[in-house]
Amino acid sequence: MSLQVDIMTAMKAAMKAKDQTALAALRAVKSEILLAQTATGSKEEISEEQEIKILSKMVKQRKDSAAIFLEQDRNDLAEPELAQAEIISQFLPTQLSEEEITAEVEKTIAATGAEGMKDMGKVMGMVSKTLAGKADGKTISSIVKSKLT
Repeated sequence: MSLQVDIMTAMKAAMKAKDQTALAALRAVKSEILLAQTATGSKEEISEEQEIKILSKMVKQRKDSAAIFLEQDRNDLAEPELAQAEIISQFLPTQLSEEEITAEVEKTIAATGAEGMKDMGKVMGMVSKTLAGKADGKTISSIVKSKLT
């Protein structure tokens, strides 16, 4: 529930500051959380893990959209997407550095005894679960590939 309170507080601040980009991003977050809560048919609380998953997905969507816009040389459309991604990511746990991710990957490989690319799925699953919300899936994947080859 604290995330929803934080979102509402940030929305009020954005309204007072007349920051339309922040307001749009925060409204989208609030909407996604409400959709997740009511998806089961009863208005129940969602776990912090689910909240992090929702926020991570929203940041990824905006970054992907911005990348497509930049490929098409549409900076006017990419800038708001990147700004919204930055605003949403403020509510995520701090992201780990590549060194920290690499250390976690190496620890998981040692624990599972993974030897090659055939074990990538097993390692990815365990590392992704451990680092949920703290690291980007693409980064984890590239590090796992480099360590298993």
